[in-house]
Amino acid sequence: MGLGNPGAEYEWSRHNLGFMLIDKLARDAGVHVSRPECSSLAGRGVIEGGEVRLIKPRTFMNLTGEAVACFLAKHDLSEPGDRLLVISDDLALPFGTIRIRARGSAGGHNGLKSIIAAVGSDEFIRLRIGIQPEHPIADAKRFVLDPFPRSVRGEVEKILDRSAEALRAILKDGVLKAMTEYN
Repeated sequence: MGLGNPGAEYEWSRHNLGFMLIDKLARDAGVHVSRPECSSLAGRGVIEGGEVRLIKPRTFMNLTGEAVACFLAKHDLSEPGDRLLVISDDLALPFGTIRIRARGSAGGHNGLKSIIAAVGSDEFIRLRIGIQPEHPIADAKRFVLDPFPRSVRGEVEKILDRSAEALRAILKDGVLKAMTEYN
């Protein structure tokens, strides 16, 4: 599941890296993420030999947990564990850094907070992509919702390529091996 905010105004925002990575994975795998389900757009396909559901919640970031809880209930996944992988941006990580974790806190991310509260567990895999700038920022909310400058969009595409590799490594080799390779 990729985290982001719906709407064209957020398309290139830093907070939408989860959506951007889902879109890249979908293109690469020939999956259409267009079926309305659980306040989300969803698609099914095969990545690294396993069936996956690619999901983009249509709720806003702070309500993402509602969509996740609906999917888990609908598909009888009472324990998310290694069956749920959440992709998000991370303001605490330097720009372009990838961090994979098998579990953990929300780390100040409202989308992750919403998921943890809705499912009652922090036991799910996360792939976080750093967006921290090299300079101090005065307004974190505005920063994450502002679009990436055009001058770095090529670099963002490279970060998404590497993030897609990391996600495929999780699916193929497991979270622990992927953590060793990509963290």
